[in-house]
Amino acid sequence: MDAFTSLFSAFGLSASAGLNAYIPLLVVSLTARYTHWIALSPPWDAMTSWWVIGALAVLITIEFFADKVPMVNHMNDVVQTFVRPAAGAILFASNAGVVSQMNPILAVIAGLLVAGAVHAAKSAAIRPAVTATTGGTGNVLVSVAEDILATVFSILAVVIPVIIAALIIVLTSLFVWWLWRRSVRLRTA
Repeated sequence: MDAFTSLFSAFGLSASAGLNAYIPLLVVSLTARYTHWIALSPPWDAMTSWWVIGALAVLITIEFFADKVPMVNHMNDVVQTFVRPAAGAILFASNAGVVSQMNPILAVIAGLLVAGAVHAAKSAAIRPAVTATTGGTGNVLVSVAEDILATVFSILAVVIPVIIAALIIVLTSLFVWWLWRRSVRLRTA
């Protein structure tokens, strides 16, 4: 069962990285440093260094404000297109239970794909729709909601990974259903 919970945790953390790269990294770093819930094996144990934790805190602050300023948020999304999948790969691969039972290259690829898919859905579907319907004024609220969701998902992925796996399945199913309905409506129109 431990391998499954590690796998669910890895998927949940990678999905959170698709929303905000630095929040799940900080959650994992702090959790590994102060609790026994996560044990990072080398070289991933470097994430518990105060230098890494401090750098993550600075990056969270920069991204928080960059994502709230019109036009800057679009440039931030372009940069994050590369950062978020990389963070997802690190989070997936750093999960000690998964790496010991899974090829590290496969773990990195899985993390890249999960975080990249979440980021792509957010950047290609959700944010443009919000910008188009609200003239950009709704982006700040959506950004705050993404940060809260990334924080909650990250904490749940560490504390209760099975619940986060179920949430990811439900949200992915809803997104696929929404895309399917949208395509049906466009074909009938």
